[in-house]
Amino acid sequence: MADTIDKQLLKILKENSRLSFAELGRKINLSPSAVRERVQRLEESGIIKEYTIIIDNKKLGNTLEAFMLLKVFPGKLKHVIEKITHFPEVKEAHRITGSQNIHLKITVKSQLHLQELLDKLMTYGDTTTFLILSEI
Repeated sequence: MADTIDKQLLKILKENSRLSFAELGRKINLSPSAVRERVQRLEESGIIKEYTIIIDNKKLGNTLEAFMLLKVFPGKLKHVIEKITHFPEVKEAHRITGSQNIHLKITVKSQLHLQELLDKLMTYGDTTTFLILSEI
């Protein structure tokens, strides 16, 4: 179970996971070795699952972002779950409850690219697409 100090560490690491143990320690008044022990415990317990990066997809030329709901054709859900992460446009994929089965966050270069992706995904089920205008 994470205590108050662990929660402070997690908040700081979420903002910048590249900080050294010394820098983390200065922020929460702990020695670097104490911080290292806490971070290792958080990793070993599975609270910290991985470290990652956030990519600015617009700077890579993917100027359109969208959320997409997919209502998979009957009997095809397992197959679609296996295939969906192989699409490079899919940045996040979640199995959801309700009348739809899958919620996707996608990035594409253009409206034509979005149309091509929709054509591919429509072979798996019915789609509903919501263009993202901005992040709040």
